[in-house]
Amino acid sequence: MRRTVGIGWLVLAIGVALGGTPAAPAQPGITLTYWQYYFESKVKTMDALIKQFETGHPGIRVVQETFPYDSYNQKVASAVPAGQGPDVVNLFYGWLPLYVGSGYLQPLPADAFPPAQIERESVPMIKAAKFHGRYWALPTAVRTLALFHNKDLFRKAGIARPPLTWDEFVADAQRLTERDARGRITVEGFGIAPSGQDHQLIREVLFRQWGAAPYSSDGRKVTYDTAAAAEALGWYTDLVTKQKVAVIDFFPGGNGYRDAFVAGKAAMIVDGSFAIGSIQNSAKFDWGVAPLPRRTAGGTPSNFGSFWVNGLTVKAKGARRDAAAAFLKFLTSPDTERLWLRQVGEIPASKALAADPKLVQDPVYGPFIASLPYAHATFFVDESAQRTVLLDAINEVVLNHKDPKAALDGAAAREQKILDDFWAKQATR
Repeated sequence: MRRTVGIGWLVLAIGVALGGTPAAPAQPGITLTYWQYYFESKVKTMDALIKQFETGHPGIRVVQETFPYDSYNQKVASAVPAGQGPDVVNLFYGWLPLYVGSGYLQPLPADAFPPAQIERESVPMIKAAKFHGRYWALPTAVRTLALFHNKDLFRKAGIARPPLTWDEFVADAQRLTERDARGRITVEGFGIAPSGQDHQLIREVLFRQWGAAPYSSDGRKVTYDTAAAAEALGWYTDLVTKQKVAVIDFFPGGNGYRDAFVAGKAAMIVDGSFAIGSIQNSAKFDWGVAPLPRRTAGGTPSNFGSFWVNGLTVKAKGARRDAAAAFLKFLTSPDTERLWLRQVGEIPASKALAADPKLVQDPVYGPFIASLPYAHATFFVDESAQRTVLLDAINEVVLNHKDPKAALDGAAAREQKILDDFWAKQATR
């Protein structure tokens, strides 16, 4: 466990940016605990935001505690049922149904967070935080996907602009792929990453652009066991097996695809807006961001949206709950969202901020922000299990040469059981 300390220079920057926060009535003796996983820019920014909040709420103290990402979910799941852990917790939105179903979270107080106001003022994907007709958590910022491309490699290959369609993408990837004398890939045309962001790309972008909705509108039925979805999966796996412009695990590790891009060994990757900071700090070449291609010119756009949310645990009761709600209000304010964009690189959840012409036209953030109106946040009931199902289907095709339709049929049956089991348990609560 790591307890963080405030960062003086960032506190000053936030004080200038936020212009101060009106003081709330003091509530003496209240100390809140806030948990999130360790990601340097998020932790430093939160340290400074806490200082700002405490200045405006002199009766409330907030202690931030952080944990390694790999152990974070397990840490939260073991602490909250024991009556320990945080009052306010940062969670991936896809974990919410499990946390709600397990009784770890309490619904947001409707007087402080009116659902109609949330939906009126927030980008559409925010509804993925709604469960059983109530909101259980809210984000400070959201994420979408875009195409990062190495402009130096594009110029070297004689390619003038990033691809607009997936056919152009394949043609570009073929020209961008470099091989040694033995024919082995030394630079990937596309840094493929099934376990990175590509399973989201397949589910919410390729399936939809090929004409297959991944789930029913209520999220209870798998609907991707179709010929159209199989064609989309086949297009993706062909990048490895037929087009030979990508190698799975070309660079090892969960972020290997991004590491390959930063090293100049992958000409294109699909990644989230959260990757901007690390690429900006590490890439030693000219790079750019472009919207995700479409199946045809002018065809259906689609994107995957995701976010981390802050929720109130069942530990926060009475005056502690009121204090925690005040902290959550602060974390979801427009001023905090603007600061979060500048310091962390995640885009605002507010419709008004997302529509800001300066942000929409920004060459780096713009492609992510422009896709917010058509970004789908998958309603996961068990994000880890559902992710594994699709990864297994990809491996069946790439490694075991299984027909894409057969692989998807099997995946759909397994995922449907996950959904059915979850909803059956909810019916008995």
